[in-house]
Amino acid sequence: MENYTFNSPTLYLEGLKVTEVSKYPAFFFLLISYIIIMVTNIGIVVLIFTDNSLHQPVYLLFCNLPFTDVIGNSSVMPRLLSDVLLSPSQHLISYYECVVQVFLGHWCSTNHHTVLMIMAFDRYLAICNPLHYSTIMTKRMMIKLAVSAWGVAFVLVGILVSLTVRLNRCRTLITGPFCDNASLFKLSCESVVINHIYGITFTVVLFIASIGSMVLTYGHITVVCLISKSKSLNSKALRTCSTHLIVYLVMSFSGILVIAFHRFPQYTEYRKLVQILFVIIPSTLNPVIYGVQSKEIRKFLSKSLQFNKVL
Repeated sequence: MENYTFNSPTLYLEGLKVTEVSKYPAFFFLLISYIIIMVTNIGIVVLIFTDNSLHQPVYLLFCNLPFTDVIGNSSVMPRLLSDVLLSPSQHLISYYECVVQVFLGHWCSTNHHTVLMIMAFDRYLAICNPLHYSTIMTKRMMIKLAVSAWGVAFVLVGILVSLTVRLNRCRTLITGPFCDNASLFKLSCESVVINHIYGITFTVVLFIASIGSMVLTYGHITVVCLISKSKSLNSKALRTCSTHLIVYLVMSFSGILVIAFHRFPQYTEYRKLVQILFVIIPSTLNPVIYGVQSKEIRKFLSKSLQFNKVL
């Protein structure tokens, strides 16, 4: 029987199908998006760490999100930018680089969920148990929560990618703009039932855990706000929780679209577009949403602009 397994060290990325006319607009769109993502995300981290008034648990925990966005985008965007300008025959990527891209991409997206879960816990304590908040949310506790968020994501994604790299490959075409786990294990001619089972279980458990934590924490916060007649408490809850929920909804909706399009091979081009938007939109909106909604960040930016005008 003919053996199709050859485990090529080089893979071919299908990439975006752009014409000679459209490749430069596509390149500049991606380049500008990448610059905006890097500047805004790094900028908000620097802002939070340099201003003492922002050294609050909610902002320090939030720093995990822009840090994650910087890692995730840096693993994808440079390669995507170069491939847009190259001819399709030059869209080559080494297998090991592809695996690293898969791991970093899934680790960062999973980390978004785990970080937002601990941020929901932080908001629950701040609003529902304010008297004990400072004694519970110490620096040591924040470090533990952050390490737990990154660690859980690392283990879950590590298992996901390990199940894929164990497979022999008999194909070399990645049908996407960059590597992801589903595209990578589809290169195998072996049974991928275990990959499907773990992938679906992983996704379902992650979404149930994140949605469940949101429902429980924000449900409790809503009850407290309805019982309380304090306008300041209700205003604080609305401002911080609405920001958190918007970020979560944008991220979840983008992720669900990517997963859904993987089930319909006939919509490959739409899936490529959604995959790119999944990388760009949440990473661009996160710092903007928090910057606009946060009273403290707006105040800091206002002071900075006034200082620059005086100079």
